[in-house]
Amino acid sequence: MTKTELSPTQQSLLKSAAGCEDRAIRWPDNLRGGARTKIITALVEAGFAENRKGTLVVTEAGMRAVGVAPEAAPKRAPHTKAAGAPRKMREGSKQARLIEMLKRKEGASIEEIVEAFGWQPHTVRGAIAGALKKKLGLTVTSEKVDGRGRVYRIEA
Repeated sequence: MTKTELSPTQQSLLKSAAGCEDRAIRWPDNLRGGARTKIITALVEAGFAENRKGTLVVTEAGMRAVGVAPEAAPKRAPHTKAAGAPRKMREGSKQARLIEMLKRKEGASIEEIVEAFGWQPHTVRGAIAGALKKKLGLTVTSEKVDGRGRVYRIEA
């Protein structure tokens, strides 16, 4: 694999890692699953990255592949996400009302949420998985309840 064979994503990941002191490859949130696995496999097989104690790091060959001289790599602090105050949720918003429903002792089923908000079932599942679990980091549990179907809860 040569520089011209690297995908734009691979080049971006290697260049970014080459500029960090620890040379660790940091993954964007939208690069998951099979796509990430394919990139890891290709970079390791080509010798452009290696696993060091559970962290994928760019090798000197990987740095050269993207035009960064190993000895000229800047010594920057590792990437960190901007630390800020947690987002405040607007009172009465649909998201806030959904969280209230899920925090009740009895939780809420998909059907109950559909009725309360007028959403489609796939929208409810998407809101739970995307907005609540991924973006807000809430732990949403579910269990089958006789007569209600699958009931979702957020532990208070």
